[in-house]
Amino acid sequence: MSAPWYRWDGDALLLDVHVQPGASRDQLAGVHGDRLKIRITAPPLEGRANRHLVAFLARLCGVPRARVTLVAGAGGRRKRVRVESPRNLPEGVQAPDR
Repeated sequence: MSAPWYRWDGDALLLDVHVQPGASRDQLAGVHGDRLKIRITAPPLEGRANRHLVAFLARLCGVPRARVTLVAGAGGRRKRVRVESPRNLPEGVQAPDR
Protein backbone atom coordinates (compact mmCIF):
# COMPACT_ATOMS: atom_id res chain seq x y z
CA MET A 1 0.00 0.00 0.00
CA SER A 2 1.36 3.42 -0.94
CA ALA A 3 1.45 6.60 1.09
CA PRO A 4 -1.32 9.08 0.24
CA TRP A 5 1.17 11.57 -1.26
CA TYR A 6 2.26 9.49 -4.24
CA ARG A 7 0.90 7.14 -6.84
CA TRP A 8 2.00 5.52 -10.07
CA ASP A 9 0.57 6.21 -13.51
CA GLY A 10 2.27 3.53 -15.60
CA ASP A 11 5.99 4.32 -15.35
CA ALA A 12 5.36 7.88 -14.13
CA LEU A 13 5.48 8.82 -10.46
CA LEU A 14 2.92 11.42 -9.35
CA LEU A 15 3.83 13.30 -6.17
CA ASP A 16 1.54 15.54 -4.12
CA VAL A 17 3.87 17.97 -2.38
CA HIS A 18 3.77 20.88 0.04
CA VAL A 19 6.63 23.26 -0.83
CA GLN A 20 8.34 25.59 1.62
CA PRO A 21 10.32 28.14 -0.43
CA GLY A 22 13.09 30.30 1.02
CA ALA A 23 14.49 27.51 3.22
CA SER A 24 18.13 27.34 4.30
CA ARG A 25 18.70 24.18 2.23
CA ASP A 26 16.95 21.87 -0.23
CA GLN A 27 15.56 18.77 1.47
CA LEU A 28 12.69 16.38 1.88
CA ALA A 29 11.08 17.27 5.20
CA GLY A 30 8.73 14.39 5.93
CA VAL A 31 4.98 14.35 5.49
CA HIS A 32 2.75 17.42 5.87
CA GLY A 33 -0.84 16.19 6.15
CA ASP A 34 -1.44 14.13 3.02
CA ARG A 35 1.56 15.57 1.11
CA LEU A 36 5.32 15.19 1.00
CA LYS A 37 6.92 18.36 2.40
CA ILE A 38 9.85 19.71 0.42
CA ARG A 39 11.99 22.65 1.53
CA ILE A 40 13.79 24.58 -1.21
CA THR A 41 16.14 27.54 -1.08
CA ALA A 42 14.60 29.50 -3.98
CA PRO A 43 12.24 32.37 -3.18
CA PRO A 44 8.61 32.27 -4.34
CA LEU A 45 9.17 35.00 -6.95
CA GLU A 46 8.54 34.93 -10.71
CA GLY A 47 8.39 31.12 -10.92
CA ARG A 48 11.85 30.62 -9.40
CA ALA A 49 10.58 28.26 -6.70
CA ASN A 50 8.76 26.12 -9.29
CA ARG A 51 11.85 25.87 -11.51
CA HIS A 52 14.01 25.06 -8.49
CA LEU A 53 11.55 22.39 -7.31
CA VAL A 54 11.62 20.72 -10.75
CA ALA A 55 15.45 20.77 -10.76
CA PHE A 56 15.62 19.39 -7.19
CA LEU A 57 13.22 16.53 -7.96
CA ALA A 58 15.06 15.75 -11.21
CA ARG A 59 18.36 15.40 -9.28
CA LEU A 60 16.68 13.38 -6.52
CA CYS A 61 15.04 10.98 -8.98
CA GLY A 62 18.05 10.74 -11.31
CA VAL A 63 16.31 12.06 -14.42
CA PRO A 64 16.73 15.05 -16.76
CA ARG A 65 14.63 18.11 -15.87
CA ALA A 66 12.56 17.57 -19.01
CA ARG A 67 11.11 14.42 -17.40
CA VAL A 68 9.74 16.35 -14.39
CA THR A 69 6.53 18.31 -14.94
CA LEU A 70 4.56 20.56 -12.61
CA VAL A 71 1.02 19.28 -13.21
CA ALA A 72 -0.93 21.46 -10.75
CA GLY A 73 -0.43 24.18 -8.16
CA ALA A 74 1.98 26.54 -9.93
CA GLY A 75 0.77 29.50 -7.85
CA GLY A 76 0.63 27.89 -4.41
CA ARG A 77 2.49 25.69 -1.97
CA ARG A 78 0.37 22.61 -2.68
CA LYS A 79 1.53 21.10 -5.96
CA ARG A 80 1.34 17.92 -8.00
CA VAL A 81 4.48 16.87 -9.85
CA ARG A 82 4.93 14.11 -12.46
CA VAL A 83 8.29 12.34 -12.80
CA GLU A 84 8.62 10.16 -15.91
CA SER A 85 10.46 6.86 -15.32
CA PRO A 86 12.44 7.85 -12.20
CA ARG A 87 15.74 6.01 -11.75
CA ASN A 88 15.86 6.74 -8.01
CA LEU A 89 12.87 6.97 -5.68
CA PRO A 90 12.39 9.42 -2.80
CA GLU A 91 12.38 7.83 0.65
CA GLY A 92 9.02 6.25 1.35
CA VAL A 93 8.13 5.56 -2.28
CA GLN A 94 7.82 1.94 -3.33
CA ALA A 95 8.32 0.80 -6.90
CA PRO A 96 5.11 -0.26 -8.64
CA ASP A 97 4.13 -3.90 -8.66
CA ARG A 98 4.80 -5.42 -12.06
